[in-house]
Amino acid sequence: MALSATIYKVDLQLSDMDRGHYDQYSLTVACHPSETTERMMLRVVAFARHASEALKFTRGLSSDDEPDLWEHHDHGEIKTWIELGLPEERRMRQASGRSDEVFLYTIGGRAVPVWWQQNASAMRKLEKLSIYSLSEDTLKALDEMTARTMQLSCTIQDGTMWLADGTHNLEVIFETLQDKGRQTV
Repeated sequence: MALSATIYKVDLQLSDMDRGHYDQYSLTVACHPSETTERMMLRVVAFARHASEALKFTRGLSSDDEPDLWEHHDHGEIKTWIELGLPEERRMRQASGRSDEVFLYTIGGRAVPVWWQQNASAMRKLEKLSIYSLSEDTLKALDEMTARTMQLSCTIQDGTMWLADGTHNLEVIFETLQDKGRQTV
């Protein structure tokens, strides 16, 4: 018998001062049986950073042809493709061909610098691709915030994100490895 996904409910109060975007989202997030809660929380963070009414969680790990999150134009074409992990260059090239912009949030601990060293030159050729990394400490702190029902407050100002619940207050710092095809690290 296959294991089923664990469902998390997230009430997200968002104040993104950088984009002038203020809204409240009621999210239902399915955590795949092979997915860690750190990775699931990184999906919530990525949602908050790119939030819009059209941004949606996908089948993620359950599908090879979908990212973790995406946003479509009204005419159906993919506007934003958001991926998590350490994908092959081929997958990111295909994502760049299918969408207007691609964002990758790395997750993999000590494997991230090795992956970046091996893939940086190929990834830089992808002009639509931006790549971000979070420290292991930040991912652990996100994991500590995990609960089946969460009420999160997120503030984004000057490129910095603060995420809070009733107990924790976390500054989420994104290390930019690449910004739209240009290496920054």
